[in-house]
Amino acid sequence: MPDSCAPPSDVPAMIRVDRLIARHEPPPPAPLPIPLSELVARYERLHAANVSDVLREHGILDCAFPGALQALRGDRTVAGIAYTVKSSPNTRINGEMTIRGRMLDGLAGNDFVVWDTSGDTHGTMWGGVMTATVVGKGVRGAIVDGGIRDVAQILAKDFAVYYRYRSPSGSLGRCQITHYQIPVRIGEVFVRPGDVIVADLDGAVCVPRELALEVLVRAEEIVGNEERIFGWVEDGQSIAEITRKGGYF
Repeated sequence: MPDSCAPPSDVPAMIRVDRLIARHEPPPPAPLPIPLSELVARYERLHAANVSDVLREHGILDCAFPGALQALRGDRTVAGIAYTVKSSPNTRINGEMTIRGRMLDGLAGNDFVVWDTSGDTHGTMWGGVMTATVVGKGVRGAIVDGGIRDVAQILAKDFAVYYRYRSPSGSLGRCQITHYQIPVRIGEVFVRPGDVIVADLDGAVCVPRELALEVLVRAEEIVGNEERIFGWVEDGQSIAEITRKGGYF
């Protein structure tokens, strides 16, 4: 249910919001410069730290999701395209299953769910049935800034989930989805539908879609550089020698 932005005429003429609207209510994601399957596969050969280092080179420091988010299974790198969900604490029940169904119907292969719960600390937004549903669609993973349950069922599906807490309490009567496929903020990370998410045991980072290929190529270069540095260390070269060659620690 992508939210349509209010027409500019709703805002007093003395307040200039065109640039803010462009950032917070962007158009549909632009096409990627290479096939999606190739992009995801290449990112999954990297580490989140490599990607974060490249984003730092671009002056983007707020790219890592909060460290309080735990990896339920972080034994490999998982990457995909951000599919955002927004919910909030709410005792209302009517309408929740309708919007939840529409949200799930919109998911596609290589998506990566990014769920902003508006600080919910009681309900669980993710569980076993949700996992089974999205695995069947080819979804790569989920970042839930809130609770999960049915952990054994999630683990059985070998699905990557990052979460804040576990609880047996379900979502109905505790929280409700309000939007999906809109920009969301988790911690200091601003995520737009279509951005690239890369996650591993260190945590998760968000790559702006317009930088997806450039960051990928540079991160691959960094991996090669680090392989050379490790080789120099194993050869017993001194810190001074390695530093002269451009290496780092």
